[in-house]
Amino acid sequence: MIRVQTDDFDIGAEVAALTEGRTDIGAVVTFSGLVRDASGGAPVTSMELEHYPGMTEKELSRIEAEAHERWPLQATLIVHRVGRLAPGDNIVLVVAASAHREAAFEAASFLMDYLKTRAPFWKREEGQGEAHWVDARESDDKAATRWKR
Repeated sequence: MIRVQTDDFDIGAEVAALTEGRTDIGAVVTFSGLVRDASGGAPVTSMELEHYPGMTEKELSRIEAEAHERWPLQATLIVHRVGRLAPGDNIVLVVAASAHREAAFEAASFLMDYLKTRAPFWKREEGQGEAHWVDARESDDKAATRWKR
């Protein structure tokens, strides 16, 4: 399941909803991303996340489907926020649930690596009276290469 939304989310409530009544799940791995108050040594006072509706959800669905092809997963959840966010706000939640921990850990890591490198989001950071668009990071691309087949 994927969602792109402006509203905040409750990690515990999301996990509880995903696993409720599921006795086939033995491992749940979650990753939550938060807005930091600094980037590259410069203070960040706010962040604006934009997406292209329709295209973004389609790519997130494709990434999620690929995770299900690669690992024996019982359930997954991707929640990504857009709009104006402040330091400390939730940005993204990834949940991978499987019968066993190894698949859940690997799938969660894969989902985040591919979200960082393939999901069409645009991030603009503001701080010290200036704003700039954040470029893709080489370290994110390098992390994603480990999943290439």
